[in-house]
Amino acid sequence: MAMYYPKESQLFREQIDYLKDHKIKVAVIGHLRPDGDCIGSTVGLVRLLMSQGIEVIGVNNDETPENLKAFIGDTPFVKASDFQADGHRAITVDCADYKRVGGLLNEVFPNVYLNIDHHISNKNYAENNSVIGTASATAEILAGFALDLGLPIDAITAQALYVGIATDTGQFRFSSTTQETFQMAQSLCESGASPSAAANELYEHESFARIQLIQAFLASLEMELEGRVCFGYLSDSVYSDAGATIDDAEGLVDYARSIKGVDVGVLLEEREGALKGSLRAKDPKFRVDQIAQVFGGGGHACAAGLNVQAMTIDEFKPKILAKIQEHLLSIN
Repeated sequence: MAMYYPKESQLFREQIDYLKDHKIKVAVIGHLRPDGDCIGSTVGLVRLLMSQGIEVIGVNNDETPENLKAFIGDTPFVKASDFQADGHRAITVDCADYKRVGGLLNEVFPNVYLNIDHHISNKNYAENNSVIGTASATAEILAGFALDLGLPIDAITAQALYVGIATDTGQFRFSSTTQETFQMAQSLCESGASPSAAANELYEHESFARIQLIQAFLASLEMELEGRVCFGYLSDSVYSDAGATIDDAEGLVDYARSIKGVDVGVLLEEREGALKGSLRAKDPKFRVDQIAQVFGGGGHACAAGLNVQAMTIDEFKPKILAKIQEHLLSIN
């Protein structure tokens, strides 16, 4: 079988050899509010490096969401507040902008040795950058590297990488899913990944608080631009009223996108004086990452995010709606 990423995999082999030969300790770090691809990529890379005799640990600024904790297994993984840097070099996964790892890790690691990512908006901020924008997930890139190089993939590694791919492809529904994606998923299943176990942990353990949050979000939906755009909102008070956490908002924006006739779904969340925006599109031609970039954000062609300070939903909505309208008109 042909290699998935011939050039990038060879570079990855050279980077592994460099770390091993120089006995360099590694911290694998991902973005704030880690999702399935972030956790799956972190766990997968930590274990792949461990298999090569490299001392390595996974680090994240935030707690791992409840529905993802089962996929960590016995992988060395800590919060940034519990991490003691001692000659470690940083490798980032699934992080398009280095600011997204959080201020504490930015301070601990002013420089990044290697940046592995699939976001087309990635800023190539590291000494070495393996950014493959055509990959469906960062976990897909790492699975490709491991398969290309014949690296050992144990059951925990396989499950973590499978989860990263499955979540970032919307369970293989999104347009980023390719024949190669399915081939890699099959190989991971042959190495011990279980699609049913992954689905059970991810989708069959919903808290009642999250269900209440979904209810509040659905009640807030508003259609704009003749039904081509759907907005949904979550105010600060909604979380406390439902007894929910910010992790419970993961994936809610997909409800807005899923409505018939909608091209772009938007979720606006109030967060203690700041505002977080999530954008989703059904077709990559709509390039919601370009809309997010106008406001300092970024992401994928079909999935992007942004953060703005000192602005309410009522203040920000007209601004982003105008940009979305301008953007859609430029495409059509």
